[in-house]
Amino acid sequence: MALSLFLTLLLILHIAPPSQQQHDHKINAVDLAALAAIKSTLTDIPGSNFFSTWNLTAPDPCSTFSGIACSLNRVSTLTLGTGLSGSSGLAGSLSPSISDLTELTQLVLFPGLVTGPIPPQLSQLTNLRVISLTNNRLTGSIPGSFSSLRSLHTLDLSYNQLTGSVPPSLTSLPELKVLILASNSLSGELPAVSAQLLHLDLKNNLLAGPLKKLPSSLRYLSLSRNSMRGPLNGLALLSELVFLDLSMNQFSGPIPAGLFNPTLSSMFLQRNNLSGRVPSKLIGDPTTSASSYGGGSIVDLSHNFLTGELSPVLAGVESLFLNNNRLMGIVPWEYITSVYEGTTRTLYLQHNYLSKFPLEPGMELPDTVSLCLSYNCMVPPVGLASCPASAGVQLSRPASQCSVFNNRSNID
Repeated sequence: MALSLFLTLLLILHIAPPSQQQHDHKINAVDLAALAAIKSTLTDIPGSNFFSTWNLTAPDPCSTFSGIACSLNRVSTLTLGTGLSGSSGLAGSLSPSISDLTELTQLVLFPGLVTGPIPPQLSQLTNLRVISLTNNRLTGSIPGSFSSLRSLHTLDLSYNQLTGSVPPSLTSLPELKVLILASNSLSGELPAVSAQLLHLDLKNNLLAGPLKKLPSSLRYLSLSRNSMRGPLNGLALLSELVFLDLSMNQFSGPIPAGLFNPTLSSMFLQRNNLSGRVPSKLIGDPTTSASSYGGGSIVDLSHNFLTGELSPVLAGVESLFLNNNRLMGIVPWEYITSVYEGTTRTLYLQHNYLSKFPLEPGMELPDTVSLCLSYNCMVPPVGLASCPASAGVQLSRPASQCSVFNNRSNID
């Protein structure tokens, strides 16, 4: 019995000797020094208590420090700040010592007042899968050395004060799926994107130039509030898109017919210089003219130079904005039906050259519908005056404008 107990104890000691068991509860010394350096350059803004658990003499930082997770005594995840709605976040700057956490796979900085540049040394962390440094006051350029982050899946640097251009090497990273650089001061042209991105968001920057090659894998694309120009030809092949926002740029030419697809349920192209006509048939089904966009869909093509008669393709969109264009003719019956049945809840057609809204006698539209027909070549039916203040007070265009426009359209 005594011999059996002795052998059992010897086996336990051989598998996990006391020194090893004690080591399992300690963080790697290099990582601990890096955390100390990170803490020295950051501070809690009053109202934030993130660093209250960062006791550098604690026996087990991996289980007691807020915002870190470890694997085999090495820091694998670093989240700076709590992200809670009542937390003020952190101030200070990002320490280059973050690069000493060589096993790091995720780096997250929650909103706060952190300033200064993004440490280029982060490019040494080749295991990184996620970098999210949003809603702070980071300055300088995006490090071109990020091209070495071959495993990076998500990069979110939005809502900072970054300047310079988008590094071309960044948009070709082989594993990158989500790139969010919105609301900075990035300039220059958007480089061609060869990475198989799913989500690309660079809205509210200073980007200029044409729209270059984009991957067919894209499902979300936002470039609104820039100064980009040129045609939208490259969008014709983006068959996976479900969200598109190119509003408030200087894009010109026709809208690719392939974008008029019910799977692209959110399309914002307003306030550009787009021209031409909306196709009368859905792509892929030449027999179908009416759409099946359905609930939650929204299409905004307002404030462009679109011409021709209204196409029934967009009749099933829930919120449809075609105002401030050069559309003409009678509003198709498909639109009347969609509004009457409540499928379309918002329909703005003001400031065009439309000649008739053929509502049948006795037909009453739902109270939930917002319909604006003002300043067209007709007098809107009585009771249909649910217009925004920007539509103005004039119900109809002057007859002289309508006759000149119609004559010119007939010649064209």
